Amino acid sequence: MERTFLKVHGSGNTFYLYNTEDDNEFNWVELTKWLCQKENYNGADGLLLVLPSESADAKMRVINADGSEASMCGNGLRCVARFVCETLEKEEAIIETMKANLKVRKEAPLFEEIPTYAVEISPVSFSLESLPMNYKEQPEIRHQVIEEFSSTIPFTAVSVPNPHLIGIVEQQDIQNNTHQKSLAQFLNSENDYCVDGVNVSYVYPMKNDTIFVRTFERGVGFTNACGTAMTASALVSRMYGIVEHDVITVFNPGGFVKCEVKILEDDFLLTLIGNATVTSSYVFDINENDYKFIRSNETEEQKQYDKCLGFVKKETASFAS
Repeated sequence: MERTFLKVHGSGNTFYLYNTEDDNEFNWVELTKWLCQKENYNGADGLLLVLPSESADAKMRVINADGSEASMCGNGLRCVARFVCETLEKEEAIIETMKANLKVRKEAPLFEEIPTYAVEISPVSFSLESLPMNYKEQPEIRHQVIEEFSSTIPFTAVSVPNPHLIGIVEQQDIQNNTHQKSLAQFLNSENDYCVDGVNVSYVYPMKNDTIFVRTFERGVGFTNACGTAMTASALVSRMYGIVEHDVITVFNPGGFVKCEVKILEDDFLLTLIGNATVTSSYVFDINENDYKFIRSNETEEQKQYDKCLGFVKKETASFAS
């Protein structure tokens, strides 16, 4: 059976996107593992499924490269938002995700003519039970040095709803990822703290309205970007005075986004704004667990996004390679 998949990315976080009426059309775990292999047309970080929804304009499922399923993906949601809005010829839509129905909308480009979408990130919880995470029977970890992890880095644990551990770091911990890699690999293997693993992000303050975020993503490893991680990092940075503005520019290895953070007592309104780029379409012949490449067709959109990467490289040249 020949089927067409789009290759898309948000901030360099790359996915295949597939629209289907049947949630059980294929073995998504095995198909995703095959699609995401680096040797298969440069692979991807996961598969985005666009499905019918009884409560929204469409439903999104996110299958990670290792076959696990994520409850949300901010970068992926922007790509799904574009697909759904363009398909329905709408400027705004509601997308059903595993934990919530989220508002999405088309935005003015952040950089030149790059297609840009804004997506709601919700729900937010600082309860360790929501990640889940265990640490000395504490209910929360907020901007706290945890000696077992680091003697200097303050960490915050938050789910949005994906589980995140956010560390505010000095420049050397961005220039050298050894400590972050070691900690993230430990917390995503068998351990006493995070039984289901956790996304680990290191945040470097650049200016009073700008941060740089590098993320080791659960089920993937180091990624160009993770949308929920960037949003969680912006929230933590705003809460603890790392930045002073509600709209925060977030640079990452794959580009940059804007995160709007509104703190209303114990409630949080979070919006992630960034590119939704379609780089190509692929046709595959799929028969049970037998997958074959048929043909592909590239768009011109990546050339435009490459200009954005040049801008990011210039802005982060002093500390990020």
